[in-house]
Amino acid sequence: MNLIEQIRNAGVIGAGGAGFPTHAKLASEAEYILMNGAECEPLLRVDQQLMALYPDEIIKGFEMAGRAVNAQHAIIGIKKKHDKVIALLRERIQALGLADFVEVKELADVYPAGDEQVLVHELTGRVVPEAGIPIAVGCVVVNSETALNIYKASQGQPVTEKYITIAGDVPRRLTVKVPVGTPIIDVLKLSGIDDFTDYAVIDGGPMMGPVMKDLGGYISKKNKGFIILPKRHPLIAKKSTTLEQARKVNKATCEQCRMCTDLCPRYLLGHNMQPHKMMRAQNYFTGDLTGTELAQLCCQCNLCELFSCPAGLHPKMANLFFKGLQQQEGIRYQREKDVFEPRSMRPYRQVPSKRLIARLGLHDFDQPAPMSEETVTPNVIRISTRQHVGAPAVPTVSVGAHVEAGQKIGEIAQDKLGAAIHASISGSVSEVTPYYIEVSFSS
Repeated sequence: MNLIEQIRNAGVIGAGGAGFPTHAKLASEAEYILMNGAECEPLLRVDQQLMALYPDEIIKGFEMAGRAVNAQHAIIGIKKKHDKVIALLRERIQALGLADFVEVKELADVYPAGDEQVLVHELTGRVVPEAGIPIAVGCVVVNSETALNIYKASQGQPVTEKYITIAGDVPRRLTVKVPVGTPIIDVLKLSGIDDFTDYAVIDGGPMMGPVMKDLGGYISKKNKGFIILPKRHPLIAKKSTTLEQARKVNKATCEQCRMCTDLCPRYLLGHNMQPHKMMRAQNYFTGDLTGTELAQLCCQCNLCELFSCPAGLHPKMANLFFKGLQQQEGIRYQREKDVFEPRSMRPYRQVPSKRLIARLGLHDFDQPAPMSEETVTPNVIRISTRQHVGAPAVPTVSVGAHVEAGQKIGEIAQDKLGAAIHASISGSVSEVTPYYIEVSFSS
């Protein structure tokens, strides 16, 4: 079994984003393999700690991925402020005899340094075309936790555990390893809070993560962290705005200052993403979608909405408004060129993370969330069949069957893009649906 087959069999997906199946990503050939260790979302602490705890495994997994795509260069991108981790990685790369292939490059502490297209430019000088992906400029990007999972897959270990940061206005901030399928509420309670009546939870980072409507879900391979804040916190109010509420506010207040565009990371890369034009189009919208296609270039980093707009309006929501209508009509953005160059003002318009954190009202909570040895032992897990890009996994077990931790319980649908799923605890299968497989613990 070669590495790609091992990764496919282990159910490895992107651990820090949309959850694209890694075996499919590594099926391409690329000049560069890049590792995203930026972790640019405020308050999240997983990647920086994994690189400190498992440098050899992550470097080896990253090197294996690079060899798989026949890369000529392998570059790890990590923020300069993590100087101790950078020194450790460089020392271990040298010790492993990989200095002729793997290198570390330092990134500025700006948001969104971890955006895939921003990362490509910072590490290679190339710009991914509008509506494109990194392979268009000869690059493949993996997350540091994904690199760790690639190494584990090479050792026959499937993805059954997830690292999660719990942060925010809580008694305890920590990062913990939990079985995939663990009830989210069990993980949240590690924060020292038992009653969440007066609290809201952001699933992921405070910039891109949504406010959870229900805390009754289960940990997936994509979860990265949870930010717990009082419901009265301004960030919760802003992120809870509905599309219709945003539309009314935008129409009544936007003065076309274009700060949302001038600070847009994709616009600064040379793309035609101009949120202020979408605000204008929404204000005068009559049903004609002509000229609004550029809304599809929005990466939903939320910088325009949570930092740039001096009036606190909702440019991202204007983009989403038009994206939704275009999807219904089957309209796709057509770029007019394939080669792009960053705008000359880009170096002067990048947003420092500290300023962003202060603007979000999170300064007091920007504290360490150290890796904890504490474990969560759920009595019941639910493994989602839809925790990745592509078709849901097809269950391969039935109710009443006994499964062991690490056993494959769902396979990739035939001739479809997808990822396998595995039991994260030993027990009996208590429920099988098209959406999840439930396993009850047995000693």
